[in-house]
Amino acid sequence: MTIETYSEKETLELGRSLGKNAAPGQVFALEGDLGVGKTVLTKGLAEGLDITEPVSSPTFTILQIYEEGRLPLYHFDVYRIGDPEEMEEIGYEDYFYGEGVCLIEWANLIPELLPPQTVRIQIEKDPARGFDYRKITFSPEIQL
Repeated sequence: MTIETYSEKETLELGRSLGKNAAPGQVFALEGDLGVGKTVLTKGLAEGLDITEPVSSPTFTILQIYEEGRLPLYHFDVYRIGDPEEMEEIGYEDYFYGEGVCLIEWANLIPELLPPQTVRIQIEKDPARGFDYRKITFSPEIQL
């Protein structure tokens, strides 16, 4: 399933819808270049989970935990992971196979660790279609 958005607001709203429909144990693998809107989509997802605290990318901490919503959100940014074994130190399996919702930015760097039921979300820009245009592809398809 592919959805096109034409503004940051639309990308945020798509994330909100994703969060409202998220189920316990769901894992989202977010992929896309720097500045493509991964964190915007994540902020929307958090809002859809009724999380009100500010969401930011955990680039330097690798994991940010938000527990105040309808379901906990485990927000990973694995951009700085040099070796998948570093994920062992964090105890990633407790989160990937837990009762919260996992969202993993740069998930393409740790494909061997992702659970089989992971929903992959690819975000792409196309400057020819506008500065804020995003093509967002879900695999497998999901209910929004």
